[in-house]
Amino acid sequence: MHIPDGFVNIDVSAATAVLSAGGLGASIAVLNKRLQPSRVPLMGLSAAFIFAAQMLNFPVMGGTSGHLLGAALVAMLLGPAAATVVMSSVVILQCLIFGDGGLVSLGANLFNMAIVAPWTAYLVFSVFRRIAGLGTRARVATAAFGAWCSIVAASFACAIELSVSGSAPAGIVVPAMLFVHMVIGAAEALVTASAIYFLSRHKPELFGVKPKVEATAGRRFAWAGITAGVLLLVINTPLASTLPDGLESVAESLGFAEKSAEAAPATAIMAGYTIPGFINEYLATILAAAVGTMLAFALSLVLARVLVAPAKDKRAINR
Repeated sequence: MHIPDGFVNIDVSAATAVLSAGGLGASIAVLNKRLQPSRVPLMGLSAAFIFAAQMLNFPVMGGTSGHLLGAALVAMLLGPAAATVVMSSVVILQCLIFGDGGLVSLGANLFNMAIVAPWTAYLVFSVFRRIAGLGTRARVATAAFGAWCSIVAASFACAIELSVSGSAPAGIVVPAMLFVHMVIGAAEALVTASAIYFLSRHKPELFGVKPKVEATAGRRFAWAGITAGVLLLVINTPLASTLPDGLESVAESLGFAEKSAEAAPATAIMAGYTIPGFINEYLATILAAAVGTMLAFALSLVLARVLVAPAKDKRAINR
């Protein structure tokens, strides 16, 4: 769903940049007051997991591929404000270093993936949890539905941006984007539900549930599972599907794919998720994935630590 330069016009780019900046600023302000030090490592791990997961495209239907977005998962674990910061870190990194998504259209990509997706997921999750109850099954089911809704909502926002920009009529691009991303959303729902179930069993305190046993073993197992998942994703990135993703597929079928700007930002030193000069493409992709994952982890972790420090100072003053 990363929009390249050329698909949206300058007016849409400017408007979404303003909205994204406002949403990110508001999220940072919320975290500045509420972020708990214990959640800082999880922000870094979430960013690393999302970056690695987004590199692993999988075929879905009709010559189209998809990949995990991850915004819903972070929103349900850390809240929508933290999810906005984590997703913004990943999307900005993908654009500037790897050339994934245009620089001019960065505001639109941030708006769709870092604001619309996590906040939709969290709203749906919160509302339906009140109806379904607080048990693990209810948590997993509502997480799955919230994740699916986050993909559909983000794709709808993307379709509206394309329509307003004149890339394709709304009556054509909206149903086309929604249809393909409803299918991709099903995979997002499955992965999110599986992750929520795993963490509910092994790290229930993330959801405000006191563990039955004061078990560092369970916590260690949870952290080990997350870390192992990230490593497996990185190692398997060369096996990702080369089929066009949902947006690319729609652009090709509706005839506006040629509008895409071919040049990546000058900062994109690992454009195409590869290392320049490496003869072995398999190793180059794994190394690029590893570097990107570590950068995503470091960026989110540093930002989270910066936000936690003022919060600590304020609590000390209030005492």
